[in-house]
Amino acid sequence: MDDALTCPRCGTEMVSRTVADGQVSQCPDGHGVFLSRADLGSLIESETDWHRNASQHTAPLPRITADMTAPPSGRARARAWVETLFT
Repeated sequence: MDDALTCPRCGTEMVSRTVADGQVSQCPDGHGVFLSRADLGSLIESETDWHRNASQHTAPLPRITADMTAPPSGRARARAWVETLFT
């Protein structure tokens, strides 16, 4: 995506950035993201890889006892790799 794109909804110039192996153009006002078909394929492959490896980072559930307290609230884990791109 060499030419500057404008958002079809508001006309604002899109902000382009490299994500994984492709380019993504995003409306700075949150109206959407736009990418080429090849870049979409690249993102889909990255998403598939993320899900394939996500279970490797999980810990076994602890035994629940009466003296346990709730863990500190933190940032919720992303449900998908693509979700991590826009937070």
